[in-house]
Amino acid sequence: MKHVLSGIFAAALALSASAAQAQDKPPLKIGGILDMSSLYADITGPGSETAAKMAVEDFGGEVLGRKIQVLAADHQNKADLSANIARDMLDNQGVEMIYDVAASATALAAGEIAKARNKIIMFNGPGSIRLTNEACGPYTIHYVFDTYGQANVTGLAAVKSGLDTWYFLTADYAFGQDLEKDTSAVVTKTGGKVLGSVRHPLNTSDFSSFLLQAQASKAKVIGLANAGGDTVNAIKQAAEFGITKGGQKVSPLLAFVTDIDSIGLETAQGLLLAEAFYWDLNDDTRAFSKRFQERMKRPPTSAQAGVYSSVTHYLKAVKAAGTTDAATVMKVMKETPINDFFAKNGKIREDGRMLHDMYLFEVKKPSESKGRWDDYKLLATVPGSEAFQSLEQSRCPLVKK
Repeated sequence: MKHVLSGIFAAALALSASAAQAQDKPPLKIGGILDMSSLYADITGPGSETAAKMAVEDFGGEVLGRKIQVLAADHQNKADLSANIARDMLDNQGVEMIYDVAASATALAAGEIAKARNKIIMFNGPGSIRLTNEACGPYTIHYVFDTYGQANVTGLAAVKSGLDTWYFLTADYAFGQDLEKDTSAVVTKTGGKVLGSVRHPLNTSDFSSFLLQAQASKAKVIGLANAGGDTVNAIKQAAEFGITKGGQKVSPLLAFVTDIDSIGLETAQGLLLAEAFYWDLNDDTRAFSKRFQERMKRPPTSAQAGVYSSVTHYLKAVKAAGTTDAATVMKVMKETPINDFFAKNGKIREDGRMLHDMYLFEVKKPSESKGRWDDYKLLATVPGSEAFQSLEQSRCPLVKK
């Protein structure tokens, strides 16, 4: 009996010591650098933070005996502030991975900080193709969409349907410039013409002078190389000025379901747009979106759905690798296909681009919609290998030619 009791006592001590050791381990911190209060807040913002937390909860809340902690900070669409936040997260707060970084200028700034510190950074909200070209890095992942993919899916479909003359309204920063450039290349390659463009300040409220220039061009399509609140305001004001009734098409080159909801189907009906995700695609997307909507009171955008998917993929790789070492985890992430509600057979390439299907949608007429958020008709599914820039075209220094 004494031997039995001593054995039980020893086992209890071992379990107690193991639990204490686990409690002594620092948490694994992941940090979101988000637009919490400005024109991209609906696209990413609190919804991206919520998606990251859902991913952590569904994973079980801990990995390698460490609690997982989700941090989030507001970059206010300022590149210098984004860089400072990234620096503080990685140098002072012990963050191992940065997620989202909505907006391209802020992403490019944060990306350089992460690259210098050999830390993983996963982009969900920003779109600039530079993130997988000149600004690529060994620990950088561009997960959801980019300007090349958006231009390739939307621009190609529009020109093929006869909308072959374009004029661009372009947000005057990295994302807008890249989106205009990439769409112009698709338009001209497909036999169309670009009649001109005008740059507008980020987060402007008055598009009247820019829209009048576009109207005067008599282009069949006014391409909106912007996003978020800028896209919403431009489309609303184009309708108010009678531009769309006059026969010109407005094409948002990056739009989200939250934008369409803000614009309203009466104004947005008939718009063609490319998305990486839509809540009502299938049973899996609907199941996740229902859970997300219970928390956020609206379905997720593609960026927010991408945050959940990318955070989950990262945590699975950490568990499989048995470490948070960036090089080891990245190797596992690139070797492991992504199969979830966001992507089927997704793959992270050597340049950091996550290849997955893209979708071409048309916005429904009010008479076709069954209710709020029932906004899209699926026109085409474009495989990632066709939607995104090929490795042969890549300007990423990591790509072997």
